[in-house]
Amino acid sequence: MARELMTSWADYQAAIDQILQLANEHVFIYDEDLGLLKLESPARLDQIKRILLVGKSDCLQIAIRNAQPMTRNNPQTLNLLTVYNHKTKARQTPPTLAHLRDSMILVDGKHGLIRFDREQPRSKLLIEEAGELRPYYHRFQEIIDESGETIGSGTLGL
Repeated sequence: MARELMTSWADYQAAIDQILQLANEHVFIYDEDLGLLKLESPARLDQIKRILLVGKSDCLQIAIRNAQPMTRNNPQTLNLLTVYNHKTKARQTPPTLAHLRDSMILVDGKHGLIRFDREQPRSKLLIEEAGELRPYYHRFQEIIDESGETIGSGTLGL
């Protein structure tokens, strides 16, 4: 069990790598537009592919507030959503959730990286903290359930 506070962008980026390396079953992401997560980097793409190869249905779920930057700047991530569409779910959240300012990456029910504000690096990394992460998983499920437009192969080239 570990908790660590991140206060710089460099620490936040290192925490993203750390949490993706821990993933074995699923990765759930809620973010503004995936821009700061830099999922297109080769190391992070490899981690996501690894999860998709071994994971079950919906092992990669993404909810974002603004899909346009993702569809413009993340072609390899979009390709993974297409190739592994039977294992992924990616949706844009509705305008009613636009006021939310946080971001989270939840992994395997026991690890999480929670950024408190989309414009700040201040975040907490939780390792082996299933109890503390339960409310975040519940909130993520509510966000996914309320989300509308699917992101994936249907948005390519538009």
